[in-house]
Amino acid sequence: MKKLSGFLFLFLILFIGNLPAQEKESSALSMSLNGTTGLYTVPSGNLGWEGKNKVGIDAGGSYNFFSNNGIAKIGLSLFNWVELSGALDIQPREDDTNNIDGIIGAKVRLPTKRTAISVGGNLQLLNHREQFSSAGQIYTVATYSGEFFTWPAATSLAIGYTIHEGNKDNLDFGMGFDLALFPSVFGRIVHWIIDFSNFSYSVQALGDDAWYRGCLNTGLRLDLGAIPALSKFKLVFDLALLDIFDHERTVSMGLVVGVPINKKTK
Repeated sequence: MKKLSGFLFLFLILFIGNLPAQEKESSALSMSLNGTTGLYTVPSGNLGWEGKNKVGIDAGGSYNFFSNNGIAKIGLSLFNWVELSGALDIQPREDDTNNIDGIIGAKVRLPTKRTAISVGGNLQLLNHREQFSSAGQIYTVATYSGEFFTWPAATSLAIGYTIHEGNKDNLDFGMGFDLALFPSVFGRIVHWIIDFSNFSYSVQALGDDAWYRGCLNTGLRLDLGAIPALSKFKLVFDLALLDIFDHERTVSMGLVVGVPINKKTK
């Protein structure tokens, strides 16, 4: 089954890699819950800063209301080639103290033009009641930008593998969509995001736990950097419902700000 999944994914990459390219990137380039550029749980093939802005830095945070955990995150995009990210997942304990997990990520974008394809991974440093463990994930992800009828859309498909100390390893699969809503009215500002995966932002996630049936997440993403007056910066707001099919579903709010460090000169 694993070999079949890998073959199908490779076939899909080769197929969408030969589809016509779009003139502009359709997706809102913001952070997923664990800090890497992507949707909510599923990463994208894109980096946080691409094109003329060859180097850029992002910082942000998310708060999951029902699970009461907050995530602080930071990312650095370098030369249209590599992205480095980090996140701190601050989780409440019953004794009114906090449990803090660390997530360190890296992503390398391959030199493809028609489809954004990246390989990446993360290292998760986990703390549960002073019992420390670690986990890691590697993945390949492809993002294709196109149109849904006349609305700009981007589709991301990821496959990977999670290694968890003291637990069974897992073959990962995730898929998601980024659709710009009513572009004739809002331009590229308002996006509908939906993703599904059998993995979470970490193996010790709160409010987004894919352990039993996977996670379906959906919500709105406002890319305020699409406003001409703010176009030199990144300002993205997320309002999402996480893990909507399970009883531990939660509402998440997040904000990401970013600036280019240098620009390509002609």
